[in-house]
Amino acid sequence: MDMSAAIAQKLDQIWGLTAIPDVTWQMLVMWVVVVVLLYLAVFRQFEPLLLIPIAFGALLANLPTEGLLNEPIDGHGGGLYYYISKGVELEIFPPLIFLGVGALTDFGPLIANPRTLVLGAAAQFGVFATFMGAIFLGFSPHEAASIGIIGGADGPTSIFLTNKLAPDLLGPIAVAAYSYMALVPLIQPPIMRALTTESERRIRMKSLRTVSRLEKLIFAFMVTVVVILLVPAASALIGMLMLGNFLRESLVTERLTKASQNEIINIVTIFLGTSVGITMTGERFLTPETLKILALGVIAFGFSTAAGVLMAKFMNLVSKEKINPLIGSAGVSAVPMAARVSHLEGQRADPNNYLLMHAMGPNVAGVIGTAVVAGYFLSWFGS
Repeated sequence: MDMSAAIAQKLDQIWGLTAIPDVTWQMLVMWVVVVVLLYLAVFRQFEPLLLIPIAFGALLANLPTEGLLNEPIDGHGGGLYYYISKGVELEIFPPLIFLGVGALTDFGPLIANPRTLVLGAAAQFGVFATFMGAIFLGFSPHEAASIGIIGGADGPTSIFLTNKLAPDLLGPIAVAAYSYMALVPLIQPPIMRALTTESERRIRMKSLRTVSRLEKLIFAFMVTVVVILLVPAASALIGMLMLGNFLRESLVTERLTKASQNEIINIVTIFLGTSVGITMTGERFLTPETLKILALGVIAFGFSTAAGVLMAKFMNLVSKEKINPLIGSAGVSAVPMAARVSHLEGQRADPNNYLLMHAMGPNVAGVIGTAVVAGYFLSWFGS
């Protein structure tokens, strides 16, 4: 064998050791999707805490990796994310996220103005409208329920429900949920302005009363009892949400509260995001169903926003104490972004109008409402 043939053979052997021949066109397309998600997260700061882990997980899913995704053989040697992803499959990560959300959330505005609970409930109309739309487009009831919950603007709940009812759609539904949550400042304002008059946007609401610590503790306790009695399937989400909130409001568990607000939620967010991204292989993601889900996600947000605003306008017809309809849009559970959007829209009409704390009432009500709706869907379709 001459020198050139030996070199060629050696190069061929080296080429065979690489994974380059295993790259498919679907992988190349998904690399572009990953770059778009990373751009939105890094340079536009759209939900970076979750879009970056999701995008990086999707990148890993679309590379010919070893020791990352492979299943164990005879109980040994499983890949890293074969085990980490069990946190999603076994419904561990989303409730732990809710623990942190509860520890970060002040339910005082909702307790001070209980009427705003109705606005949080009204925003769930988008969930059911999208559920019906998905059925019309040919999705099964299980899939339609998972797609509809996008309208609640609650990523962990979307993941929790989808993993139980339609795990094959986990990737596109999670991306839609978190992407549209990040786009709330772009999606909601045109709908809010279209459904309200200038005078309605200028309505000033009375300052909220101070809510005592005892009231907040009783609220967390009662919500846990009442919701779980009515919707047992929502136990994991509501239980952890209110545990986190009780820790916060008790004022005697500072270490546990801080751990829930920081270390626990941050670590779980990394694992949850990358585990969702790992499901986004090109073969799964690049389908007509994905485009339908993305379109239905926009519809879900639109309907939820509109329903909250219109419910506030209706309440003003039967109430002496007026509600600024803009806070109705905060009934989606994108906390606290949706509340900030309501506040900023109010200030466009009246720079001296402060709606943020009023909008937090329906905003946190939306968190509870979306968890309850997810529980109902699990009760109906989970068996």
